[in-house]
Amino acid sequence: MKWLKHWWPALVWAVVISGFSTGAFTSDNTGHFILPVLRFFLPHASIETLESLHFIVRKCGHLTEYFILSLLILRGIRAGAKGMRLRWALLTILLVAGYASLDEFHQSFVPGRTAAVGDVLIDTSGGAVALIVATLFARFRKDRDFPRQDETRAVGAAPTNTT
Repeated sequence: MKWLKHWWPALVWAVVISGFSTGAFTSDNTGHFILPVLRFFLPHASIETLESLHFIVRKCGHLTEYFILSLLILRGIRAGAKGMRLRWALLTILLVAGYASLDEFHQSFVPGRTAAVGDVLIDTSGGAVALIVATLFARFRKDRDFPRQDETRAVGAAPTNTT
């Protein structure tokens, strides 16, 4: 059960994503909330523009869901270890793509929802962006926590007068 300590957030988030794949989150249903907000901020926009923005908001939702899932899966894989390894990233992106595919397959059976390969690509892209951010963050922390070799030599070296 020790593994659960690291994996429970990813498992919970996967359930949340499955909830977003139900009929309650069809485009028509989310439009009842998102379109009035867009209309409030863009009162002179045409209905076509608002519909396009609604579509973009929904796709950004996909990207965000899987960005978060990727970070949580990475957390489970790392199991408390520091840094970043290529095999962790590859396994994470494989799991994200697999779950995105499974989620789209599930949506093919939900009334009002459709399965789309494009959504799997967006979801996987969200996961990949999260891994890039995690890698940059790990590298930044490493650079900040451990001075570079040339910096350690400079700190211990006596000043030289070259004039």
